[in-house]
Amino acid sequence: MNIATIDLRSDTVTHPTNAMRQAMAGAEVGDDVYGEDPTINRLEERSAELMGRDAAIYIPTGTMGNQIAIHIHTRPGSEVIAEAGAHIFNFEMGAMAALSGTLPRPIETGDGILDPAQVEEAIQPPAGYRTPTSLLVLENSHNLAGGRITPPGLMAELVAVAGLHGLPVHLDGARVHNAAAALGISAAELSAGCDTVMFCLSKGLGAPVGSILVGDTETISEARRIRKMFGGGMRQAGIIAAAGLVALDEVLPGLGDDNRRAHDLAVGLAQIPGIVLAPEKVETNIVFFSLDESAGMTAAELSGPLAGEGVRCHPLGRDSIRMVTHYHISDADVERTVDVTAAVLGK
Repeated sequence: MNIATIDLRSDTVTHPTNAMRQAMAGAEVGDDVYGEDPTINRLEERSAELMGRDAAIYIPTGTMGNQIAIHIHTRPGSEVIAEAGAHIFNFEMGAMAALSGTLPRPIETGDGILDPAQVEEAIQPPAGYRTPTSLLVLENSHNLAGGRITPPGLMAELVAVAGLHGLPVHLDGARVHNAAAALGISAAELSAGCDTVMFCLSKGLGAPVGSILVGDTETISEARRIRKMFGGGMRQAGIIAAAGLVALDEVLPGLGDDNRRAHDLAVGLAQIPGIVLAPEKVETNIVFFSLDESAGMTAAELSGPLAGEGVRCHPLGRDSIRMVTHYHISDADVERTVDVTAAVLGK
């Protein structure tokens, strides 16, 4: 990574640490489809233990993990409930329909946080003329809501509503460890009661490839079959799984610093004329802000000059910009980002 560039587009831009590269170079490997890769086996055992589950499976991407869970928990012609801005609806290329024959039942909220009463209302009653509900998907933290957290008490209420109707719950926990760090609890506590949980190794945790799906033994056994069917069976993938082990042991404990820097960034940006941002709503490592009319430019018109000054961000729509902190971002980078943004808008 060019040290002159501050890349805040996403936490997917992270590069492996030196410890990850060393672990990858020396990784023990085997054929994972046969269950013979010792490094992958260690990663799966470590992940299951970390999440308080019986079993885990290493998968190439978070999207595949979500789609495997949807395929297991649903049947064709049924509906999946999730918040309207959920990743499964907006950034997974219609895979739930293409791969599993399911329909979305999106729930609009003002902040990305589902209310149990909304979920109760969205569940379709048994009737020969209604599309049955088969699954509730939660997202914690919520990407498009600016990394907002659904707290454990509310998570338990949502899981309970689903349980009353016999519905399984899948958690898209791509950044669940950032959410847990912000709350000072474990990801296992935050995801308690969910039938399956996916979390990414390749976002804030910094590994180059891979995600984890956890659940009970029977579910994860079926997930191995579906992973192969979806084209995700890997062979000597211990080379990349080794980085995941380092991520869990060495990077995960520092996620609280990423969250703190995001809040510091939000505080600084909120003071710049033309930027609309409530720092108190920045709970994890994602900062969303919008531009008002006084800014005199669109998000794309701001992101271009910022990139020219070495600060990269992600414009979303006409007026919204996302910045995401990660372990490449220092306190000095946060200060420089605020200064550069103020200078560009000041012009």
